[in-house]
Amino acid sequence: MQQLKWVDRKFDFGFRKEYLPFLIERIKATASRIEELIQGISEENLSKQLNNQWSVKEHIGHLIDLEELHEARIEQFAKGLRKLQAADMSNGKTYDANHNLKSISELITGFKKARGNFISAVENFEENKLTHKALHPRLQKEITLTDLVYFVGEHDNHHLTLISQINFKS
Repeated sequence: MQQLKWVDRKFDFGFRKEYLPFLIERIKATASRIEELIQGISEENLSKQLNNQWSVKEHIGHLIDLEELHEARIEQFAKGLRKLQAADMSNGKTYDANHNLKSISELITGFKKARGNFISAVENFEENKLTHKALHPRLQKEITLTDLVYFVGEHDNHHLTLISQINFKS
């Protein structure tokens, strides 16, 4: 089954701040879901690019690479900015990082650390600022921090789905 490209996805936001604990719990589970998906797969296979697509390690590395953007956006919400930083849609950081040269344990540890920092920042965010809205540059929609956490969870799930569809028997 063909998967919809990330850039073609449409989103409806407007999540109330009371949804935040559920959304945090969802993104906390990403590392465990990755570990479950890659269990028993060799380092060599986790580094393989099939059909000119990212390897499992590159997908995981990409999630790590984006944590810096997510944290910057939290700071922008805290400062009351009206527009959020744009993502590098060329994914240059991921292509330049050579994630396939890293061990899977290094990548998993790096993701857990980076995601832990993001979650901590969200959990410690001032509650009175949770209703602040800022423009998401690519989507051209105003979002809150709660919406951002939902968006991060959807992006995680996008890559988890791609990882789960990699057939190492090809």
